[in-house]
Amino acid sequence: MVLEHGRMTDEGIASLRSRTGSYYRIDPYNDVATKDAIRNCATAIGDYRNPLWRDEEYGARTRYRSMIAPPWFFYCVSNITGMRAGGLPGVHAFHSGTDWLLLASAKLNDTISPSYRPIDVVEKRSEFAGRSLIVYAEGAYTNQRGDVVAKAIGWSIRVERSAAKDKGKYSGIKVHSYTPEELERIREDRHNEQVRGAVPRYWEDVQIGEELTPIVKGPLNTSDMLAWQTGALGGESHGFAIRHFRRHPAWSYRDPKTGARDAIAQVHEQDSTAGGIAIPAAYDLGAQRNSWIMQVMTNWVGDDGWLKAVICEYRRFNLYGDTQWIKGKVTGKLIKDGEHLVQCDVWAENQRGEVTAPAQAMAVLPSRRRVSSAS
Repeated sequence: MVLEHGRMTDEGIASLRSRTGSYYRIDPYNDVATKDAIRNCATAIGDYRNPLWRDEEYGARTRYRSMIAPPWFFYCVSNITGMRAGGLPGVHAFHSGTDWLLLASAKLNDTISPSYRPIDVVEKRSEFAGRSLIVYAEGAYTNQRGDVVAKAIGWSIRVERSAAKDKGKYSGIKVHSYTPEELERIREDRHNEQVRGAVPRYWEDVQIGEELTPIVKGPLNTSDMLAWQTGALGGESHGFAIRHFRRHPAWSYRDPKTGARDAIAQVHEQDSTAGGIAIPAAYDLGAQRNSWIMQVMTNWVGDDGWLKAVICEYRRFNLYGDTQWIKGKVTGKLIKDGEHLVQCDVWAENQRGEVTAPAQAMAVLPSRRRVSSAS
C-alpha cells in the first residue's frame, strides 16, 4: 500500500474539535495582485479570452478603472478548507466544497491578507468510506485599505483510507478512451465558448430558465494539473518540502520505489498514490472545479455585472481522462437592497453524464432602469 493508514478514534476526533475557533497562521501563495499573478491565475484554468484579467489598458476603460483579478484569485491567495486544522494522522482529507461571498474585486497591485480558522467538526456516514468527519473552516480576505473583499467557508471530509479501500465505491470506474467524434465535440464546444465582455447584460432582459453558454474542461491531464499548481498555488520542493515534511509528517508518505518522502498531494498527479485511497486514477482539486464554475458565470455576466456569491460542492472525483462540461441556467430574479440579482444553478457534468460538482450562484446585473434614470 502506497499511503499509510490511520484510524479515526474518539480521542483523535475530540482533539480535532478542540482546535476549532483558533486562528492559524497563513503563508499566502500570492499576497499581491501583480499583473503576472493575475494573468497566471487566469491561465491556470485556461481562461485566456477575458481581457478583464489579461489586459491592463482594457481594465482601465471599464468601471473598475483597473485591471482586476478573477474571483478565483482568492484561491490563489489561500485555499480555505478544513485540512489545515490537521489532526488524525493517516486519515485522508478531501476538499469537498466552498461557500464564497465576493464583496469586491482584487485590483491590480492590491495586497490581500487572508485569515483562517476551523469552526466546526461534524460526524457523518458516507458511501465512500463509512464513518467520516466534515471539518469546516472560515476565512476572510482583506486588502491593504482594510476592506474585506471576500469571505469563504470551506469544508473537507476526513475518511480512513482502509475503509475507502474496503468499500470500493469507484472500483468499477475506468479511465475513459475517447472516440474521434467525442474529441471533435469537445473541440467544438471549446470553440463556442462566449465571453460577454463590454456588452452589458441587463437584468430586465434575463429570463428564468435561460441557459448559460457552457464551457468545457478536459480531458484532464498532467499538464492541466501542473498549470493549476504553478499558476494558482505555487509549490513546495527540495529543501522547502523537506522542512515542511519534518514539521508535518502526516502530509507526506514514503515512495515505495525510492524510499524518499513525497507529498500526499501526489494523489493529484500519480495514479499509484491515488490508488492508496481507492481512487482508480489521479484526480483534480476541488478548487479547480469551483474556479470553472466561477468562470462560466464571469463569462456570462460581462464587465458590468458582478459575481457576488457561489456555493459549490464536490460530489464526485474528476479523474485524469475525464472531461467536465460546466453548465448553468437562471432559476430566479429579485431586487434586494437596491441590487438587481440573478440566481443560477450551475454544475460540472462529466462525459458519463454524472454531475460531479453542483453549485448555486448569485450575480448582480446592471439595470436598464438605472441607465434610464441616470440619463
